[in-house]
Amino acid sequence: MAVRTIEVRERVMARNDELAATVRERLRKAGVLALNLVSSPGSGKTTLLERTLDRLGEELDIAVVTGDVQTQNDADRLARRTSRLVQAVVTGGACHLDALQVDSALDSLDLDRTRLLFIENVGNLVCPASWDLGESAKVVVFSVTEGEDKPVKYPKVFQQARYAVLNKIDLLPHLQFNLDEAVGNARQVSPELRFFFTSALTGEGMDQWYAFLREQVRAVGPIPAM
Repeated sequence: MAVRTIEVRERVMARNDELAATVRERLRKAGVLALNLVSSPGSGKTTLLERTLDRLGEELDIAVVTGDVQTQNDADRLARRTSRLVQAVVTGGACHLDALQVDSALDSLDLDRTRLLFIENVGNLVCPASWDLGESAKVVVFSVTEGEDKPVKYPKVFQQARYAVLNKIDLLPHLQFNLDEAVGNARQVSPELRFFFTSALTGEGMDQWYAFLREQVRAVGPIPAM
C-alpha cells in the first residue's frame, strides 16, 4: 500500500513566508521601519520598550505590537507609556508570533501616523528565530543574568538578528559575567552583529540605542515636523 507523507510544517512555513512578504511590502509602502524584538523571558525587553516610548514615542511616531502566550500584561504596561494603540496578540500557547497575526494587528494601527513599529515577540529564543514576520530586522535582547553562552546555545536567533541588545549591565559588578566572552560568542555565530549595551532600568547606554533608532528611521524617510 502506498504511503503519502504530507510535510505540514513546510507548507505552514511557506504560507507564513508569503504573508511576511505581504507585511513587508505593506510597511514599505507606508514608510514604516519594523523591528522584531526577540528574547528569552526576563531579559528586560518590555522595560527597554517602556524607556524607548518615554523618550522617542512621539518623536518617532512609534507603534507597538506585543505577543504573549496567555496574558496582555506587557501590552498593558506599554499602553501606559503612549497615547497610541498598543496591539496585543495573545497566542494561546504558541511560542512565537507569525506573519498572519502581525498582518491582522496592522489593521488596527494607523500606519499613516507611524514611522517605527516595534514587534515584541513572545519570550523565547528558539521558536521566533524561524518565523519571518515581515520585519525590517530582528533585534535579539539578552541580559547579563543569562550567561555568556546564550549565543552559542541558541545560535539561530543570533544568526537571524542584525542587532543585539545586552541589557541589565548595571548588574555587572554583582555578577561573574564576562562581557568580552559574551560578545565573542555572539560574533562567533554572527560576525556582523551590531551590539548595544544597556540598562533599561538605570538608563545607562540608552542614548546610543536612541541615536541608533533615530538614524534608522531617518534612513527610511524624513521624520515629520512636530
